Amino acid sequence: MMAGLYKYPSVLTIAGSDSGGGAGIQADLKTFSAYGCFGSSAITAVTVQNTIGVTAVHHIPSEIVLQQIKAVMDDIKPWAVKIGMIPNARTAMDIATILRLYPDVPIIFDPVMISSSGYRLMEDITVDVLKTKLFPLITLITPNLDETRLITGLDIKHIEDMEVAAGCFIELGCNAVLIKGGHLGQDKLCDVYLDKNGIKIRFESVYIDSNNTHGTGCTLSSAIAAGLALGYDMITAIKKAEIYVHEAIAHGKDVKTGNGHGPLNHFFDPQPMVKLKY
Repeated sequence: MMAGLYKYPSVLTIAGSDSGGGAGIQADLKTFSAYGCFGSSAITAVTVQNTIGVTAVHHIPSEIVLQQIKAVMDDIKPWAVKIGMIPNARTAMDIATILRLYPDVPIIFDPVMISSSGYRLMEDITVDVLKTKLFPLITLITPNLDETRLITGLDIKHIEDMEVAAGCFIELGCNAVLIKGGHLGQDKLCDVYLDKNGIKIRFESVYIDSNNTHGTGCTLSSAIAAGLALGYDMITAIKKAEIYVHEAIAHGKDVKTGNGHGPLNHFFDPQPMVKLKY
């Protein structure tokens, strides 16, 4: 091996492509780069969308998704994986099958089921497959309130309801859950964390009045994955990710991108790539 070679912490995102560039694969890769990590991707679907909304979705064949993941895992060997949009049950099963071969790689799952404009992005049967096949494998699941309601069947109106729902995710086999409470409409935002060891934490932040919040969920889960790849423990990774997202919203609120809900400012404070001895 040649002397002086180095490598970057690597993160793989398995998610859908956002043609508007604000969410999905695009937001994930921007977040990895902003953290100083190298990002790779396996695209599960191509969405036709902009800042106004989603108008169409094309599912990538599951065997192609599987080959993308295998190509990255066998060669680049990422230190963390973020999963976003899984459009159908076949793809969910294939993703679970291949990731089971890499038990030491932490997996953050952001269960993208419904777009912010109300477009359904996941088939109903896929939810059942996720519960039985994927939930036991993931390190952390990060649902928003709509996704939490869909998965647990609970009506969530208060933070206490979020804590009850968090317990349901643990009962479903998840190792840990971070329920995003940003849609409760309160001045102080609160995300609820719970893991299988009973550790429960509320992560609070001040609400920022902004029209540019498209891709917030994708960005948060990607930031957590990047943090784990950099060697942070889970709680530290979440804390840093919460701060990163808050600042990205704050620095992007006065930016005009499109005519609808614009993206965060992912590169408000980009970190240098982390060089590690090869």
